[in-house]
Amino acid sequence: MNRRRFIESLSIASGALTYGLGSIYSSSVYAKNTFLASEYLADVVIAGGGLGGVAAAMASLRNGLRVVLTEETDWLGGQISQQGVPPDEHQWIETHGATKLYRDFRTAVREYYKRYYPLMVEARARVNLNPGDGAVSRLCHEPRVTLAVLQDMLNAYISSGQLTLLMEHKITGADTTGDKVASLKAKSRRSGKEVTLLAPYFIDATELGDLLALTKTEYVTGTESRKETRELHAPEKADPHNEQAFTVCFAMDYVAGANFVGDKPAGYDFWRNHTPKLTPAWSGKLLDLHYSSPSTLESKALGFHPEGIATGNALNLWNYRRIINKNNFKPEAYAGDITIVNWPQNDYMLGKLTDVPEKDFNKHVEHAKQLSLSLFYWLQTEVPRPDGGQGWKGLRLRGDVMGTEDGMAKYPYVRESRRIKAVFTVLEEHVGAANRALITGKESGNTAADFYDSVGIGYYHIDLHPSSGGNNYIDFASLPFQIPLGALLPRRMENLLPANKNIGTTHLTNGCYRLHPVEWSIGEAVGLLVNYCLNKKIIPRAVREKAVVLEDFQTIIRSQGIETHWPK
Repeated sequence: MNRRRFIESLSIASGALTYGLGSIYSSSVYAKNTFLASEYLADVVIAGGGLGGVAAAMASLRNGLRVVLTEETDWLGGQISQQGVPPDEHQWIETHGATKLYRDFRTAVREYYKRYYPLMVEARARVNLNPGDGAVSRLCHEPRVTLAVLQDMLNAYISSGQLTLLMEHKITGADTTGDKVASLKAKSRRSGKEVTLLAPYFIDATELGDLLALTKTEYVTGTESRKETRELHAPEKADPHNEQAFTVCFAMDYVAGANFVGDKPAGYDFWRNHTPKLTPAWSGKLLDLHYSSPSTLESKALGFHPEGIATGNALNLWNYRRIINKNNFKPEAYAGDITIVNWPQNDYMLGKLTDVPEKDFNKHVEHAKQLSLSLFYWLQTEVPRPDGGQGWKGLRLRGDVMGTEDGMAKYPYVRESRRIKAVFTVLEEHVGAANRALITGKESGNTAADFYDSVGIGYYHIDLHPSSGGNNYIDFASLPFQIPLGALLPRRMENLLPANKNIGTTHLTNGCYRLHPVEWSIGEAVGLLVNYCLNKKIIPRAVREKAVVLEDFQTIIRSQGIETHWPK
């Protein structure tokens, strides 16, 4: 990385010093290909600059394709940056179970800290540095460091003109002819200017599967019925409106002795007294240190202490998604730890974001922000303290960490999207531990289904948060799985491919295919698929239909760092 590209910013409030970026998108390099034309032509247009979109772009770019990448916000990175969620990863991530490029990204995050941050000697010496030492990940770090690393990965392609990056552009329309997308319309959120995007291939890496609706690609939402999917944990009746909660995350730190308590949020009285209406029942009020244990649904106690000390046998929520452990840095660097709040208490269950009018989308996002602001205010003023008191007045919102004025993340953390009606749909019987046991007749030693068309691997337990339809947690064991090519192929459309949470999964299996490294693997496989199809002059479905072609494609992607099978 070129140090001159990164602006060291110092925040002196309450003695805190922060390191990293100012506004990285103000650089002339970054903006080189923006706002220059009303029409763009590329080999592939990728809508959505999250992890799947960036991975698809990188795979396409390194194979010589010209790419247009659009992003609705002013930050790349999706769930790991604009949504503020440290990476949810499996226990083998340091050595395998993801693409080489994803592991290179993780290494670059660590190297960024070692190069530009005042780390303590012991922390700098750690090969697997975890800046926040958060419980949820081996790499809990600040969103802006992800931003810096992703920018560095793309800068050379932007400078050469191979990549056109259109930030703060939302896809607003599509021109389709038969089974093909001819072009997309994208509108600048700043200027209102509309541009036309043309390419032989289009990739939907948006957070909600926006292109599926705009192009009239067949898709599903919500829950499927047990009759339809034969899944062990599926409900008797389907409900397309029943989707997982989304969350507006935020970052905070704590300055002992300070008082940062401001005005009570407008929605505080509602959320302070709100009890979710779920089946089975929630543990009580939402703003409380008890919640429904995901695995048993019994009431479970949580702890909270913003100095990171133990809270008995209960998990200290402060440490859960902590992205800065001040002890890893020299004393002048941080006044205290910084943690991300993506907890059971700020899951928003009162509405969904897909297939709703824009006014309803905005209403639900605003209500979700009020929930998060109310949770923060409750932590400042009412949460029980170990000493018998209430509230921690020294808690402070860190909008600088999220890149926002209100302290909230730039975009909601989305757990569920529109999903294509795919050539092949991943079911619970393919990846769920209990469902696999029923099929094999074995109580132990089972593996996930072996997909002959595997184009990647991943792992996470099946983790469904409470839903807009009133379901409590659905949480059960899965097995290390593969990503089948068939799940990336729409049944009808020939030149539109998914690269986010919009692949051919069900409501249930989405619960283990939606995490950071899996989304990246999906995007990278799709980018390589586009390149292969352009070179061979075939459509994506044809790659899967002939064994010799599929084998050739799999050989190529493995040569580029894609793992298609788990080690035995």
